[in-house]
Amino acid sequence: MPLSPSHIAQIAIPVRNLARAKAFYGETLGLRHLFDAPPGLSFYQCGQTRLMLSPPEGEEAGNASIIYYSVENAAGAARALAAQGVAFEEPARCIAQLADREVWLAIARDSEGNLIGLMSEQTAG
Repeated sequence: MPLSPSHIAQIAIPVRNLARAKAFYGETLGLRHLFDAPPGLSFYQCGQTRLMLSPPEGEEAGNASIIYYSVENAAGAARALAAQGVAFEEPARCIAQLADREVWLAIARDSEGNLIGLMSEQTAG
């Protein structure tokens, strides 16, 4: 019988400096803080997915998978984060033109060096 998961419940994000990462995810990205737990964990909510900031386990911070955040307008979100000092690896650009919409993407780094994507789907025009 296939597993067929319905959604991603939680993603662990490796961080070297918890206080700095909490400021980035809570203040810079504006995610809702849920709770902190020992040993050095902090949890945030992003839609249906919970993010767990935790010390690296085997992987160094900055070498984890990329998490793509859905935003209304990737170019506008990138400008807003750049104004707050967030470093971008790739500026916002259209990566796909579909029949009825365009897919936009910008790639940045969080406070710990992990890659994050800002992705939007906008009406073609």
